[in-house]
Order: sequence, then C-alpha cells, then structure tokens
Amino acid sequence: MSKPLPSVLVVIVNYRTPKLVVDCLRSLEPQIKDHGEAAVVIVDNASGDDSVKVLSTAITTCGWQSWASLHPAPTNGGFAYGNNQAIDSAMKSNKPPELFWLLNPDTVARPGALRALTEFMAANTEVSICGGGIEEADGNHWPFAFRFHGILSEVERGCAFGPISRLLSRWTVARRMGAEPTRVDWVSGATMMVRRQAVETIGLMDEGYFLYFEEADYCLQAHRAGLECWYLPHSRIMHIAGQSTGVTSKSDKPSRLPAYWFESRGRYFAKNYGRLYAACSDVAWMLSFCLGSLRRWLQRKPSSSPPRLLTDFLRHSSLWHSHATGKAKSTRPSAPRGQGAA
Repeated sequence: MSKPLPSVLVVIVNYRTPKLVVDCLRSLEPQIKDHGEAAVVIVDNASGDDSVKVLSTAITTCGWQSWASLHPAPTNGGFAYGNNQAIDSAMKSNKPPELFWLLNPDTVARPGALRALTEFMAANTEVSICGGGIEEADGNHWPFAFRFHGILSEVERGCAFGPISRLLSRWTVARRMGAEPTRVDWVSGATMMVRRQAVETIGLMDEGYFLYFEEADYCLQAHRAGLECWYLPHSRIMHIAGQSTGVTSKSDKPSRLPAYWFESRGRYFAKNYGRLYAACSDVAWMLSFCLGSLRRWLQRKPSSSPPRLLTDFLRHSSLWHSHATGKAKSTRPSAPRGQGAA
C-alpha cells in the first residue's frame, strides 16, 4: 500500500478576475479529488466588483463546497497579504496542512501538476520551496526559474546588450531551465509550493511588498535560513500573465510600470542588502540603461522598454527614498489552537 500524499492547501488570491479563478478551479477539481487530502481557499482582496458573488455562486452550483472555500479579505493589501490571510488561518487550525501551494488566479493547472509537486516534496524532505513549469497562453513553454537580484544583474538588465548579457550570464536573473528537477535561488509565485515547516521557520511573506519581488524576498529568507528551493519542470501550469495588473501581459506596446513595482524593487534591495547597496544598484541600472539606449539610438533600433522608465526609475530611486521603512510582517504565524506562542 502506497504512502498517502502530504496534505495540501491551495491558495489563490483574486483581484477582479473571478472568471479566471473559476477556470482555475475547474482544472483543479479532478486533481483535488485524486489527491485525497487537499483543499483550496480563494482569498478575494477586496475586489469591489462582483468577484465574491461570482465565486460563491460557482462554488455552490458546481458542487465544490467540500474542497473549495472563499475568504473575502477586508482590504486589498497585495499578493503577500492575500496569501498570508489564508496561510495564517490554516496555521491556527487544529490540523495545519503539510504543504501550501500558492497559485495565481490567472492559471490553469495541467493534469498531474498537483501530484507531481506533492510527490516531489514527499520524496525530498530537504526541499522547502518548489516551483513548477509554466506555459504561456499560446501554449509555448516558459522554461525559467531565477537567480537572486544583485548589482551585476542590474547592469545586465539595464543594458540589455547581447555581449554584456553573455559576459554577465552567471548573474542574469532569469535562468533558462532544462528538463530535470534543479535547485535554484527562487521560483515564480505563480506556482510555488511551500512546506509548513518553512513557514514555521521563516514566517509569513513580507506584506511590505504590495506586488512583485515578494516571492524573491521569501526565497531569499529561506536561503539564508539554510532551506532549499527547487524547480520541477514536469509540474505544469498555464499562466495568462498580468491579468490583474497589466504589467506583464503581452501586448504590442508595453505598459508604464506602476509605482508599486519600483517601491517593491527598492524594498528588496534596501531590506536585504542595505540602503547604500540599493542606491548603488539604482546607479548601476540607470547608467547601464543609458548606455543601452544610446546604442539602440545609434543603431536605429526601436526600444521595447515601458514608457517613462528612466524618469520613473529616477523618481522612485533609493538615492532619496528609504524603501525598507514600511511595515514588514515576515513574522511567524499565530500559534495553532491549544498551543502557546513560540
């Protein structure tokens, strides 16, 4: 008789994408029923539209009440906040799940995605965080995990020039992955499984991030605590990027980056490496971007950068903003019922 799979709570944070969440739930239904001990909680981040009504109706009419529940959050506190709402509540229960699977609302889980992740985590107890493979909406495979951000990665990203990218390939953030499970620095929050013991060790995600960089920060805290993060390519989801924000969606014309993207980036550097390092990383990126822009101008090549990128970057720079002074709730969750606080 095979050993039961670890218990899993799938966490989906919704903001004004209820129809996409329903599609995601449909893709999860056979996998949840096949798993044995798994459930889904949808946190609605105060969408202010008909999300709660649409999701409540879908759960009822589709007969998903036994494994899916809806948690309306009182405010839109961002991605980390929404996930923390579900994780902290589950950690307080009498029987917290062994694994948490953070899944974006604009995803569809391919067959076997949940089982692949849970079997891998069950067989590799030293792994604390695991991400899966991602397909784009057009069906193309997006084979990337990531390296931690640093000054040299900012030079490569700002310049966006082939020879420079090849020279700095060891520091390029996006890391093209192969077909085998591989240890990595961090994985996309669109599909990220976290072991309960990791939450007990490093706490919840930092709610000082509204959106972007929070999963990189969380994996960095895990890395510093000696915990491993892996990429598992054969657990696959389809991801329609940018449906809540429009920032990463594919279009002919890139969108202007919102203020919270720059604030999250500044927070990541200032919190983890200090304000001086954050300021130096800003200077490195801006100088590299200017050099790259000059090269494109001389070669008469069009720019694919978002509008006003340099001026927005300068406006939000750590040269005059201290991004790490806001609230940080990367703390241990509340103790389960019947237990005292640690």
